Amino acid sequence: MTGLASPALAAASSSAAALAARPRLRREQLSTYLVTDAAACGDRGVLAVVAAAVRGGATAVQLREKTASARDFYELAVRAAEVVDGRALLLIDDRVDVCLAARAAGARIDGVHVGQSDLPVEQVRALVGPDAVVGLTANTRDHLREIAALPSGTVDYLGVGVIRPTATKPDHPEPLGIDGFGALARVTALPCVAIGGITVADTDALATVGAAGLAVVSAVCSAPDPEAATRDLVSAWEAAR
Repeated sequence: MTGLASPALAAASSSAAALAARPRLRREQLSTYLVTDAAACGDRGVLAVVAAAVRGGATAVQLREKTASARDFYELAVRAAEVVDGRALLLIDDRVDVCLAARAAGARIDGVHVGQSDLPVEQVRALVGPDAVVGLTANTRDHLREIAALPSGTVDYLGVGVIRPTATKPDHPEPLGIDGFGALARVTALPCVAIGGITVADTDALATVGAAGLAVVSAVCSAPDPEAATRDLVSAWEAAR
């Protein structure tokens, strides 16, 4: 038993050390966070909206494709990495396999965002390695207690919501509202990004209750001018800080 356990313990110790030594995500990298929605992007396409949002100052882009095949999602991720070109974080929603495949192909994908029903986040971290960004959806105090028990560095940030009901995520949990978001953000040391039905008018209130940033879908993807809509969000956030 000892001979089997020692390598495992050594590997765990090495992994913990690698997590502890890795550079930390900066809160400002989450301040204006676009989550894509192909339907909301319409005929413009996801890549055109991503390009416009990055020109407008988006600090993070999460590619969310709930119905695309693995191959199509992979190709979108590789092309999105070319479009973003390191000017913002580029994260993959849910699909760790797509994240890994695109990174293996040399695409600059910064990491992955997973939900509570996806792979356990400890396993996600083990798969993507210490240098990737890992975000996790959390919307209850039980979620926060579970996250607090994880080794430091397992999760980089939390997506907390929904703030309001939203048509872009029909299976969303009970809305938290701004006060509910703040109550959760106050009990975790991890940066929390607010998501769900947010508009630019919510910026002051969410900044006041501790948001590290605002994650939006329709506010940019459905906007007549996604670049201008992103600039408005960036300006509002800078004014609210």
